Parts: sequence; structure tokens; C-alpha cells
Amino acid sequence: MNHLTRIFIAARWKRAILWVAALAPLFFISYSFANQVASQRPDVASLVFAWEHAIPLWPWTIIPYWSIDLLYGCSFLLFTDSRSMDRHGLRLLSVQIICVTCFLLFPLHFSFERPQLSGLFGSLFDLLMGFDKPYNQAPSLHIAILAVLWPAYAVRMQGVYRWLLHGWFFLIGFSVLATWQHHFIDVPTGALVGCLAIWMWPIKGPSLISSAAWTKNARRRKLGLCYLGAACLLAALAGLVGGGGGGLWLFWPALSLFLVAFNYLFLGATAFQKQANGSFPINSWLLFGPYILGAWINSRCWTSKQTRPAEICPGIDLGRMPSRHEFANYAGIVDLCAELPAAPVQSSSAYCLRPVLDLTTPSLDDCQAACLAIDAYRHQGRVLVCCALGYSRSATIMAAWLLYSCQCDSLTAATRLIQSHRPGAVFNSTQLKLLQQWQNLLIEEQTCVIST
Repeated sequence: MNHLTRIFIAARWKRAILWVAALAPLFFISYSFANQVASQRPDVASLVFAWEHAIPLWPWTIIPYWSIDLLYGCSFLLFTDSRSMDRHGLRLLSVQIICVTCFLLFPLHFSFERPQLSGLFGSLFDLLMGFDKPYNQAPSLHIAILAVLWPAYAVRMQGVYRWLLHGWFFLIGFSVLATWQHHFIDVPTGALVGCLAIWMWPIKGPSLISSAAWTKNARRRKLGLCYLGAACLLAALAGLVGGGGGGLWLFWPALSLFLVAFNYLFLGATAFQKQANGSFPINSWLLFGPYILGAWINSRCWTSKQTRPAEICPGIDLGRMPSRHEFANYAGIVDLCAELPAAPVQSSSAYCLRPVLDLTTPSLDDCQAACLAIDAYRHQGRVLVCCALGYSRSATIMAAWLLYSCQCDSLTAATRLIQSHRPGAVFNSTQLKLLQQWQNLLIEEQTCVIST
């Protein structure tokens, strides 16, 4: 081991120790404070489903329950660069702040009476109850931390070790119920908090906090406020009908729509975190799941009478987001959809993602990148330009390419050609303005490419 390697390892250990030294006291102080405050309130309720009374107490699960402490501390050594380690630390800090805030604002009480236990397991329970009183419930901080740790470890494991890891982490998650530490509602809410922290602090790319900025686009503002209003209505409905617990599930779509509104108002299309291969990470599935499902149903309903893509030019199709098996029909896919997953990994298709928010207009940069991709793919075979419906975002890009490739000599000719082949295609004033700017740019730069 050379001198530089030793210096690097020492610096890595030092940074990891500093993070643990900062987070551990914060954990115990804030957690104990929230417990103490809740214990002094006379009105702390419990939220428990009737079927939870059938969950057995398995004392041995205190072992996986406690193991998260070791995994927490060691997790900082998984990262080989300071930026990734810092993002991981910020995720753990975020779940701590969010959960403790919820404990203080909406305390809940665990309602089961655990019997006295003896032996090793009993000692571990006694040690736990020395600082953990039954008031810090939803969202489960244990589950929130688990949601952050799980992908950090899993991405570094392969083969049988990866499956063993999944099994152990599943036991940790189950242990919060089997040790009678939490009621069920604490588990999904804790998982959502962990996913929210992962979403806020991606390992790669800028953090959402640093990149948030109020949009200047009037269309995005209008749509964002509509989604925000829908989120508030769902949250109010959940509060009104959630007496038995069932209505509380409405908080999930409410959270999803609130985050969608935040994307429209502040963050943009990339905040859905659709990956370069067209898939969504698990945290995006959990956070945006209700919205993704609604968007998919909407897509299929609007295109139920026009399921097949339309051939605008020989070898160039325009359509909705294809199904998994339809990808195999194309040598290249240009995807403008931010809110629906694609499946190019399952095929040999080349894939270009330029995510654009639904019901908004692509940018000039989107036009440039998409046109270059179409031109590159068309020499390899058939190309599909798609979005959720194949009527707006992708139609705008198709019109931009028709001008770029000189398939059409005017904007009017391009839009008419598209609408003649795909009657549902829509070009509003904002799209037409963008396409006019695109055409002017092509004329100015003399980049019109003669189709071969």
C-alpha cells in the first residue's frame, strides 16, 4: 500500500467518524426529547388496525432490530468519495429531522403491553426501553433509516450476498412489528420519509434543494397550483374519513400530488428522476406511484382508439409510450415523457431521454438533442418518437425534426403532415411559438439537413 493510498483511507475514515460523531448525539438527544414531550401530553392517541392484534411477539427479532445501529455506523465506509458520503449523511440527517418533527407535532402511542421477557432477548429489550419510550411512532424512524441504508448496501453487493442482504434487511423491517415496537401505519410512513430523503439528496447530480427555483413559465405555474389544490383536497378528505385508519391511505396520493406540484412549480421534469435507461428508481416509484398509475391510465384511455403509432415519414413513427414488447420493433426510441417509465433495457433499441413535464412545451435544447438522436437512429432502422399520448410533446419534437431534416419547408406543412397521420396531435400557441423560433434558428445557422 503506497503513501497516497494510506492518506486516502485515513481521510475516508476521518470523514466517516465525523459524520457518525455528529449524527449519533443528535439522534439520541432529539429522539429522547420528542419522547419526553409526548409522554407529558394527556391526549396522545394510538392508531392501530384490528388485524394487528394477531401479530405475534417474536423476541428473537430484537437481534435484527438492534443490528441497524451497526449498519448505520458502517454505512459511511461504503462511499469512496466525500461528496457521496456527504449526500448519504444528509439523507440520514433529513429523516431524523422529518421524523422527530412529526413526533412533536402528531405524537402517537404504541398500545400493546409487552410481557416481561428474560434471557439475552429480555436484556436487549430492557436496554432498548431504557431510552425508547412508546411515543415516537409514525413515521417510524427505524424504517426511514432502513430505507436509506438498504439501497446504499444493496448496490455494492452481488449474487448470493445481495440476496442475503435483502433477507436480513427485510427482517429488520419486519422486526419493528414483531418486537411490538410499532403499529403498522408507522411502517409505510417511515418508508416514505426514507424515500423522500433519497429523492432530496441524490448521490449523483445536484440536490433538489439547491436546484429549486420558482418557475417563470406561466403554464407550469397554473398546472402546479392545480396539482397542489388536488393534493390539499385529498389530504383534507383523508383527515375527514380516516377515523378507522382506512382513509389515511389517501395521504399517499396526496403526498404524490404535492411532490408533482413541487416539480411543476420549482424543480422541473428531471425531479421525477427518470433514469437514462428509462426506468424509475424505487424511491420514485414509492413517492410518485399513485401519480404514475394515474398518468398511465390516462394515457391508455386517451389513446384507446389509436393504440398504434403513426408513420409520419418512412421509418419515423409518432406515438404513445410503447409497451415492453413494442420496444423490440424499433432501432431507436426518443422519449419525451417524464412521468411514465420506459423499458428499453429489455430490448436492443437505442434510447434517448429528454424528459418534459406533461402538458408543457419542450425547449429549444430539447429540439436540438432530439433531432440529433432521430437522425442518428434512423440510419440504424425504424425510430419512434413518443410521450405519454403521442399527441403533444412528441408531436412538437416531430415537427421540429421535419423542419430540421427539410422533410417540410414550412411550419404549417409540418403540423398539417403530422395531424393528417395522427389526428389527435395538438399544437397550441406556445408550441407554435417555439417551433417558429426553432425554424428561425435553423435558417439563421443554415443547419437544414437534406434527407438522404
